[in-house]
Formats: sequence, C-alpha cells, structure tokens
Amino acid sequence: MTGFIFSSDFGKTLLVGISQFLTVVREAFSWGQQHLLLRIVGAFLIFSFFLIIKSLITQVILKNIEWFILKHQPKIKQRILAEIERPISFLPVILGVYASLEYLMPDMDLKYKVPLFMSLGSIFFFWVIYNLIHPIAYFFNTVAKLNTAILEWVVRLIRLTLVLVGLASVLEMWGIQIAPIIAGLGLFGMAVALGAQDMFKNILAGLAIVSEKRFKVGEIIRLSNDVEGVVEHIGFRSTLIRRFDKAPVYVPNADLADAAVVNFSERNNRRISWRIGLEYRTTADQLRYIRNEIEAFILKNNMYSQPPESPIQVRLDSFGESSVTLMIYCFTTTKVWEDYLRAKEQLVLRVKEVVEAAGAAFAFPSQSLYIEQLLEDRSMRGKVPRAHLAQSEQVAKKNKPKLKDVGRIGEDY
Repeated sequence: MTGFIFSSDFGKTLLVGISQFLTVVREAFSWGQQHLLLRIVGAFLIFSFFLIIKSLITQVILKNIEWFILKHQPKIKQRILAEIERPISFLPVILGVYASLEYLMPDMDLKYKVPLFMSLGSIFFFWVIYNLIHPIAYFFNTVAKLNTAILEWVVRLIRLTLVLVGLASVLEMWGIQIAPIIAGLGLFGMAVALGAQDMFKNILAGLAIVSEKRFKVGEIIRLSNDVEGVVEHIGFRSTLIRRFDKAPVYVPNADLADAAVVNFSERNNRRISWRIGLEYRTTADQLRYIRNEIEAFILKNNMYSQPPESPIQVRLDSFGESSVTLMIYCFTTTKVWEDYLRAKEQLVLRVKEVVEAAGAAFAFPSQSLYIEQLLEDRSMRGKVPRAHLAQSEQVAKKNKPKLKDVGRIGEDY
C-alpha cells in the first residue's frame, strides 16, 4: 500500500527501529506483560514520557531549523518558526501514540500499524506545509508585488487544495478508493450549485473586486448606501468594512460589485470648503481687506495645495439672510487626517485674526430692529486704515497671475 507521502518501505523501516526500542522497554517491564491492566499502565507511562520530552524535542528541532533558515533566508526566520512550532510539537505526540500502542498491543497486525503511523505522519507533513504557505507566499510577494487581497485569495486556494490532497492521502492509506467519492461529490456539487447560486455569485463578484483593484485592505471607502469605514477583509463571500464607530459591516460581494464606491484613500488632497457669514454692517473696504488677507495667507502657506495643481478661491459669494457670505475653497497638501485637522485649525485662527484686525465681526442668524435718526452721523462706522487697504490691494494684484490658470474648477462643477 502506497500513500501520497510515505512509502510502505519507509514506514516499515521506521517501525522496526521503534520496535527495537520498545523491545528494551518490554524487557524492562516484562513482569507486567501477562496482565492487561499493567500493560495499560505501562503504555500510559510511555505516552507520558513522550509528552514530558515534547518541549525538549520541539526546541531541538526548531533550533536546527532556525540555524538552517538563518544561514539561507534570515528575513523570514521568525515568521517561519512561529508557524511551524505547533506542528513540530505534534511529532513527539505521534511517536508517543505509536510507541504506547506497540507496547500495549505488540501483536497488532502490520496492516493496521503501518497505515496508522503513516496517516499520523501525513497529517504532520501537511500541517507543516499548510502553515508554511503563508510566510513563503509573502516572502515571494516582496519580489512579485501582488495586491494584498489577491495574495490572500491565492493563499486560501492553495491551502484548500492542500487540505483536500491531505484528506485523499489519508483515505488512500486505509485502502479507501477516492475516485467513487469524487464522482459522488460531483453529483452532489451540481445539486448544491443549483441551490447556492447567490454564494457563487458573491465569489465571482469578489474575484472581480480584487482584479479591478477598486480598493485594498486598509483603505477608507464609502458605499452608495452610506456605509463608510475601513476595509478590513475581502473574503470569498463578503467584505468586512469597519465603521469609524468600530462597528463591523459585512457587505456581500455581489452588492459591493454593483455599488458606487468612493475611495477616500486614493485622493491626493483633502478639501476645505467654508462659507463664513460677516455682519451686514461690515464696510466694503473691510470686506476687501479680509478677502485679500485670507487669500494671501493660503497662497504663502505650504500646508495648502497651490495652483495650478489645486484651485484656491477666496470670494465674497452672496448676500445671506443675515450676513454677507465669504467663500473659502482650497485643498490641503496632505490627505492624513491629523495633518488635515491641523491645517484647518491654522486657517480658522488666521480667519479669526483677520476679521478682528479689520474691526469686523461674524454674523449669526438673527432678527434685528433698527431705529435710525434722520440725521444719524455715519462717519464713526468702522474703517480699515488706508495704508492697510492699499497694501492688501497690492498683494491681491500680485496674486492674480497665480490664480488665472485655475480654470472653472470648483464645488459647483
């Protein structure tokens, strides 16, 4: 009988070695061989001995593997050692199980011993390969530079194939023919496929999402149904999006493939779009001064993206119900959230300083009743010093060439 991994000759040779070891053990415990209870106690002690030395054997094997990896591929040493530690620790358990059975039932037929030992060995082998696929795939990806989601799908498919091959290997060792099983699964699969069309639709949609690279794991997206958050996982059937309140949202891939997706992580800059209300009592000179000073601040500050890469608009936009509306429209040079908040904070402070320096004030929704005298003296209303106004007009003229190439790019286009 031949398995996928271990041949019968290999298994018999290994069994002979273990049998010789157990012969010594049996001679030491020969006084208990005639009693089943004592044989059970002896088998338990043998298995316990292998469990006790399990950690020692595991560390010895890992140290040798670590030396080999360090000599050839030191970059992935820790990752490989972490992945194979559990399957390596299973090896002494396999030896303990077989040694215990050999002591307990020395006359067991080889047609049962060999498949049992080879099955356990195959499980160990496939377990090691299964765990190694992930670190090896990521190591080779440093050269191939595949999309992370595509790499995850490839790793899952390889692991699934490995599990099926391992299962077939174990079944074959016990003389179970897998061809009829595969044929039966084919018929069963057709029946399942008819009732699982949605599942296959989601799988195909997931492949389309990964291949189109609409978004990647770790990016911030918003869907047309107002779901917004960070992409954590792109699975076979659904995609996990973690909202900013930390609540998980599982979106079926079929729905996600048909939805309009806004990928915020792919933008180059973050936008600032404000409409600020100034009191109606603000004079025209004050309005010009405020507009010019804010525009000059944005144009000379490297926290804000400059024309022609991005538009900058500081304009007196409209007359509101209780204020003159000043529009500020620009972009930051960064898309990082913390830096964006810092840039907005600097602009808020500068707008406040300019408005206060001009002797003006911010408006708020209100209703006022004005009673004016016919001979009211209006000469005392707030004025901007002529020198300041002239200086701001010169700055505005100087900035005109920078703004003329922006084009019709703005919030309304």
